[in-house]
Amino acid sequence: MKRDNTPWGAAPCADISWSENGVPFSTQFDDFYYSSEAGIAESEHVFLQGNSLPERWTSFEDDTFCILETGFGTGLNFLLTWLAWQKQTNNRPRLHFISLEKFPLSTPELAQALAPWESLSPLANKLIDAWPGRLPGQHRLELDQGRVMLDLWWDDSRLALADLATRGPAIDAWYLDGFTPSRNDAMWQPGLYQAMAALSRPDATVSTFTAASHVRRGLEQAGFEISKVPGFGQKRESLRGVATRAGPTLATIDTPWDMSSRPVTKPRHALIIGAGLAGCTLAAALAQRNISVTLLDQGDLAGEASGNEQGVLYTRLSKRHSALTDFALQSFRFSANLYRNMFTSGALEPGLDGDLCGSFHQITDAQEVALLKNQLVGLNDLAEALTAQEANHYLGETPVEGGYWYPDSGWLRPPAVCSAMLESPLIKLQRNCGKVTLKPLEEQWQAIDSDNQALATADIAIICSGASSASFTETGWLPLQSIRGQTSYLPASEATQSLKAAFCHRGYISPARESRHCIGASFKLRDNSMEVRPEEHRENLEKLAAALPQWSSELEKLDPEQMEGRVGFRCASPDYLPIAGPVPAREEFLQTYGALRKNARQVIQQRGNYVPGLYINTAHGSRGLSSAPLCAQLLASLICNELPPLSRELVRALSPSRFLIRDLARGLI
Repeated sequence: MKRDNTPWGAAPCADISWSENGVPFSTQFDDFYYSSEAGIAESEHVFLQGNSLPERWTSFEDDTFCILETGFGTGLNFLLTWLAWQKQTNNRPRLHFISLEKFPLSTPELAQALAPWESLSPLANKLIDAWPGRLPGQHRLELDQGRVMLDLWWDDSRLALADLATRGPAIDAWYLDGFTPSRNDAMWQPGLYQAMAALSRPDATVSTFTAASHVRRGLEQAGFEISKVPGFGQKRESLRGVATRAGPTLATIDTPWDMSSRPVTKPRHALIIGAGLAGCTLAAALAQRNISVTLLDQGDLAGEASGNEQGVLYTRLSKRHSALTDFALQSFRFSANLYRNMFTSGALEPGLDGDLCGSFHQITDAQEVALLKNQLVGLNDLAEALTAQEANHYLGETPVEGGYWYPDSGWLRPPAVCSAMLESPLIKLQRNCGKVTLKPLEEQWQAIDSDNQALATADIAIICSGASSASFTETGWLPLQSIRGQTSYLPASEATQSLKAAFCHRGYISPARESRHCIGASFKLRDNSMEVRPEEHRENLEKLAAALPQWSSELEKLDPEQMEGRVGFRCASPDYLPIAGPVPAREEFLQTYGALRKNARQVIQQRGNYVPGLYINTAHGSRGLSSAPLCAQLLASLICNELPPLSRELVRALSPSRFLIRDLARGLI
């Protein structure tokens, strides 16, 4: 699933017509999405009963039950599974539902397709609210306070399954629900069954509406014991089955340096070093999985770069796919949904802790905006290319340049986000620990203070300490940058009160919080001073005046010598992507893959050497509000041996090991 440097744009649209009674029909595959007469009953018969759900949940021993569906369609199967899970209140595991779809519906199409099912409308509305539209890639949706995870992969099922299948057994039940094999034969190929075998856990079940003989043979050859059972309605037969043997682990087509050679066991207790956005979002993700967390910080909660009064939920667009662009967009979509849910639940207070009022990002390259205007067709729910005059409608002011409007964006107060993330009783915060070091014990990690006193011990440890993440013995080789940034507090005025949304230019500004704006920020490399400087206030004011010249006279009245502000230090990586993953055992890792120095293209079929139980989550730069929540989900999935919310291409792009692999390929180490 390598997309790098291919043209970027919306995922292929579903080619739909609608019957007289409102049932969606795929003109591409010449088939209805569901039965016009009894769609719910058919889905329950084929997929829920076909996999013995919800009965299996009552005796299920693991924490999470994972279902993989080929063909999300309208989401009817998922909604019925979710509803059955809600009704099964006793001894139910968490629900992880993964669904693959090459031709996703738009948000209006999804709403129209689900409208006939009034009994499902409460759940359907939640799905529609979180729907990622046709934004390409992988999308994790957290539902039911995180107890239900829905992973949507907008891609060809063969490519997506091949990507997932390299990770080993994880699936407990299969819903094979692509359009009928005679009309969608591209999906029903041997690769499907091979991937299913590699992904299936012991006694995994499978069900499908079809009884085609080549489907039955393919499943049987892959290790499933298959039975023909009565079909639903006019369909005479359908197939059900159970995995009778473990499938072979599929070899990767590239060197699997991103995968650990050691088995992963879910921990009971975790240590997290650093209580900023990275550490707090990860603590929340682990607590959702019933893992106790001790969160340590050398100072106070959100004391470093996460301590700014206001920050903008930021992303980026590009004409071509890249790891940087794809991760930025997928993490933005996940974070926007997360914060919306936090406002809805009352965890965050609108106006005080933030506001998802949208944001406009000014772009000086008008040609780029014009080109991307075409590529944003079908993605208006993500972004819209606007002229400066058009931007006035959303922003309340006319900027000097056009750019992009992001309706789901806005501003947040990072300390409030951090605090809200720690509400779980499973999370314990220890403030003002001073300099913390880590000491490996037998199958555990211990945090030690500067007096060599033990602070806490746990099964695993995760370093989330910004630029200080490189101060630990195991991570000292990481190429981290510390970038000083100073924000300035601007008093709200009659002029600035017109601002209706967040505005990013060479700096940023949001609507006022408690009668003042937090603007910024300066960008100073190799500068460790904590001093608040008038010249950087002046710089922030000048950037704002250049973007909104109608405010110039108002801004010129301010005295930078008298302004208040705050200094923080962003942590960035050389490629501007976060660093999230297990920490490699550097010397062993270099020995394993040393042959790459002579031939960087060769494939070494050996998994990576990683420090047992040690992970890292850092280098979020100035985009932690957008990137930290999805990195937290990625790490939580890796720690708990779940299928991750990102493709392997993106997991590798975020891994700390990427720097070792690049340096080996360049002969630098």
